[in-house]
Amino acid sequence: MDFDLSEDQRAIQDLARGFAAEHMAPFAGEWDEHHIFPVDTLRKAAELGFAGIYCSEASGGTGLGRLDASILFEELSAACPSTAAYISIHNMAAWMIDTFGNDDQKSRWLPDLFSMAKFASYCLTEPGAGSDAASLRTRAERDGDHYVLNGSKAFISGGGASDIYVVMVRTGGPGPKGISCLVVEKGTPGLSFGKQEKKMGWNSQPTAQVIFEDCRVPVANRLGAEGDGFKIAMKGLDGGRLNIASCSLGGARACLNAAREHMEVRQQFGKKLSEFQALQFKFADMATELEAARLMVHRGAAALDAGHPDATLYCAMAKRFATDAGFTVANDALQLHGGYGYIREYPVERILRDLRVHQILEGTNEIMRVIIARRLLGGA
Repeated sequence: MDFDLSEDQRAIQDLARGFAAEHMAPFAGEWDEHHIFPVDTLRKAAELGFAGIYCSEASGGTGLGRLDASILFEELSAACPSTAAYISIHNMAAWMIDTFGNDDQKSRWLPDLFSMAKFASYCLTEPGAGSDAASLRTRAERDGDHYVLNGSKAFISGGGASDIYVVMVRTGGPGPKGISCLVVEKGTPGLSFGKQEKKMGWNSQPTAQVIFEDCRVPVANRLGAEGDGFKIAMKGLDGGRLNIASCSLGGARACLNAAREHMEVRQQFGKKLSEFQALQFKFADMATELEAARLMVHRGAAALDAGHPDATLYCAMAKRFATDAGFTVANDALQLHGGYGYIREYPVERILRDLRVHQILEGTNEIMRVIIARRLLGGA
């Protein structure tokens, strides 16, 4: 095993770190405070290939692997986890089209997605179907060469702002085999959006319900065959879980570095905080947990790149561990800042708020435990 990054991976890391430092970090606080969706910054990221990271070069994508993507998302999220997470979601939707779409679908949608002339959202969760995704109720009835959609999706990142919605719908009977995947374009009659949600974090990306009321979508917009939707959704989530885990790594690393700097400056009882052994032990544990999480995420990414039969298991383990560890590190960093950590002048509280949702989305960490246990206990 070689734990060092390759020369190409170090170049990816440097490119992403430089972009994040110049174009994201100085503005992340403003984006959060004023709920700004940084469209221009996202399109600058697309110019570097960050909008089709693991899409095929034949389709115009960047053609990187999942480990490369993990390295990249860690760097972007060290500046702004919220914006990095939206880039992850956009990439997941683009990857689904690239992987499961036909040539016509790829040529119709991917060029604009790779340039971020158009933005994409992934629509699985519903008001009544979250962790139990296979129970989704948004219905698509076949009517000639169209489907007629009725239902709604909840908590959709990019809702109302995105142009392309990759939507899981029920075309058949109950359960996962009755689910299909449709691409719905903004402006389609019958497509509308709910109010913008007021959130604890992730404020640099809009979030809203996506609503379908007799929404007519061409059959030509279906990815794969009828009944393939749940399989497509789950394959997308393996990579999505690694991405969001990587975003937790970056945010936690930024908090760890901020805590180190504060401990070297702040004095109490005549000593710097860094000279108190109890705080040294706390900091050492934070650094150790973050390194352990990074190793698990990279292990999962390497398994997904290699097509390992247990890749889903490793991705679930990495997501569960890294998102829990990332939030804990951020929370401990805030504690080490004392009252300063609670003030918005310091980035730790913003990152803490952004990282909290990582334990919920792309499958809650409770669902990660279900996946892990089923894999290890033979379906129990």
